[in-house]
Parts: sequence; structure tokens; C-alpha cells
Amino acid sequence: MYNKVIMVGNLTRDIELRYLPSGSAIAKSAIATSYKYKSSTGEQKDEVCFLDFNIFGRSAEVANQYLKKGSKVLLEGRLVFEQWTAQDGSTRSRHSLRVDTMKMLDTKGDSGNTENQGYNPQGYTQPAPIQYDEPTSHDSYGGMNQSKPKIEQRIPEIDIDEDEIPF
Repeated sequence: MYNKVIMVGNLTRDIELRYLPSGSAIAKSAIATSYKYKSSTGEQKDEVCFLDFNIFGRSAEVANQYLKKGSKVLLEGRLVFEQWTAQDGSTRSRHSLRVDTMKMLDTKGDSGNTENQGYNPQGYTQPAPIQYDEPTSHDSYGGMNQSKPKIEQRIPEIDIDEDEIPF
């Protein structure tokens, strides 16, 4: 078992899709996420983290089809340490995220992609209130030929400021 990493942020570049010799798809890009806080002097600070990531299989093809630079996503996976030798002979290394789960957080209007009418992102739409109307019965609401009062269930709207999200 490994430690899961969850990152929410925006793509810093378009998806780069390639296929392995086995035919499996691999998508590469990077995400930028920020952490806002106040310093001890009360000054507002903004710490930005950039992280490369890889997505494999059908998810890679979906990412390539629907995501572009600036798209907001939630990525869940594990950190991997990559090492390679650069053309100048120096050894290079970096951490990247090997994505297991990807959720698109843009709404259809935010994506700017009008070609994909079937695209249904993970956005939340406020449902209409539900009304319950029970049939007439013998009960404590006055006896025969009176129906129970209508019960209206309202789901509260949640207003979350991105600055309040702890990750």
C-alpha cells in the first residue's frame, strides 16, 4: 500500500498524449496549486506548487479530449521519483504524480469546449425542492379524508471559498 496524494489545481499546459509500444495511452502534463496564508507580520502570502503528472489508459485519452491549459482538476495518485541522464551528461531527478483517479472540476461553460456536447463534468447542480404528498388515510392528522401536510425538503446551498479548502 502507498500513501495517496490528492492535488486540486489548474493545468499549466495542454495534455501531451502518447502511446506506449503495447498500445496503452499515457498523458503527461503539470498542475499548479496554491496555498494562501498570512505571515507573522499579517502580510498575505501565496505559495505555489507545480507538479508534473502522468495518467495511463483510457483516462489518459479522456484527459486529452477534455482538458486543456487552465482546466481545473482533482488528481489522486502516488508520488514517484524519476531519475534520468540529461544530454549534457548530468543526472536529473524530480518527483511526479502517477494518477489513479482524475476528476474534472470545470463546468461546461468554463471548459470553453463547445464541440463536446456530451461532456458532463463532475460539477454540482442544485436540485429542485422535493415535495411529498401522502394519500388520504386514517391517522392523527384529523381522521378520514384529510391528507398529511406537504413536506418540503430544501437542500442548502454550499458556498465554499477556494481559499478555505485545506488541500
